[in-house]
Amino acid sequence: MSVPETSQASTGLADRIPLSLNQEFLCAFDKGDAEGAFSHRHTLVFGWRINGEIDIDTLRGALDDVVARHETLRTSIVRGGDDRHQEIHPPSPVELVVRDLSGGDPATRDVQAEELVNELDAGTYSVAELPHLRAVLGRFADDDAVLVLIAHHTATDSWSIELIIRDLAAFYAARRGHGPVDLPQVHQYREFAVWQQENLDTDAMNASREYWRGKLRDAQILAIPTDRPRSAEVVATYSVYRFLIDAELTSATMKFAKTTRSSPFMVMLAAYNVLLNKMTGATDIVVPTFTSGRYQDRFLDTVGPFFNFVPLRTDISACGTFREVVDRARETCIDVYTHDIPFAQVVNEVPDLIRPFAEPDRSVVAFEVLQSPMAMDGEVVGDLKYSEVRRRLLSQPVGSDIPDGALWAMDVLPSGEIVGSLKFNGNLFDESTMITMVSEFRRVLGRAVAAPDAPLTEIQAP
Repeated sequence: MSVPETSQASTGLADRIPLSLNQEFLCAFDKGDAEGAFSHRHTLVFGWRINGEIDIDTLRGALDDVVARHETLRTSIVRGGDDRHQEIHPPSPVELVVRDLSGGDPATRDVQAEELVNELDAGTYSVAELPHLRAVLGRFADDDAVLVLIAHHTATDSWSIELIIRDLAAFYAARRGHGPVDLPQVHQYREFAVWQQENLDTDAMNASREYWRGKLRDAQILAIPTDRPRSAEVVATYSVYRFLIDAELTSATMKFAKTTRSSPFMVMLAAYNVLLNKMTGATDIVVPTFTSGRYQDRFLDTVGPFFNFVPLRTDISACGTFREVVDRARETCIDVYTHDIPFAQVVNEVPDLIRPFAEPDRSVVAFEVLQSPMAMDGEVVGDLKYSEVRRRLLSQPVGSDIPDGALWAMDVLPSGEIVGSLKFNGNLFDESTMITMVSEFRRVLGRAVAAPDAPLTEIQAP
């Protein structure tokens, strides 16, 4: 079976493929193999329940097809010196480990699946080992399993993982005789990197730089106090506290978002800003989040580290009610999305923005609401049904790394609930601090959507 055609447009740099601006940004957080952007724990780990009889050899072949299709999964980043660049390698087999999970109570399989994802999320996977994709299949029965995919974050992002499982399902189905592979042509990540380098001095880019110079003048990303100061001698160990926002509060949040012509993210960002104001007293608040970073439609099917770190500055000093905070957050988001450019370019304009990253007793906390436009929720492809393991509620003392700071992520589920996770450096924070922070957020959000025109002091009250 042949892999669908990929775009092999000439880069004009056949012997040296430049890094994308996001890869350059990751290099700024290069702390070696033990921690930072290139650490053996800076990974993405996702799981899917699979229903149907799985042929292991076919699955291995389909995994290899994915690596052949997407160059980034077999690309290394040369980081030393001033000549940083990408090197693309020939396809090599994906490691697939099969685990026997049979013999337990079928009623506990969802929990077992989540436990397996957490276990693998705490594992170590060297960025030097290619391809940047591994798989573990846990088999409960001949027709019931959980498939976990592991990929290094320097080669992928959350959007890319959804592409990988989509393509894997298509290749598996084709190898099983369910018709030809029907996937769009893919433009490789190196094309994106070259496109970025060639478009650094356009009118649109210059206009966005000017916007950020004005938007972030005299601003710094807000950081919260840590429980312990940072130590250069202690390697960061990231823990994850997971939580649930029930269907009733989720429904109220979604309804309020609709009445204010806002997205759920805008409403939750506003609630987070109110919480940060309560915690720190700040009214000029800069919160980092992430966008997809896929600035052209031709890269929507490309696997690679596109995700972009984006600062959202919201001044709530004149806001008396939550509705007013939402209006400010909505205005901020719309403006930022219009001028979204790589974070490295933003920092060039306002270098003091990231100074809080270096403060020994404070930590930056990024805030995002996950977007899963291609998430598989019971989708049948060929003779298998795929359902992503998204309702994860088991906290873990050790998880995958982030380059620095902490990360707050929310996911609105099809069930009408919100699951959240707060990933933090356990050497800087106690879990009890994170639990209190989440509890206060839930309280603020609940009061805010129930009484959006009440004074903020009432919403923030103990």
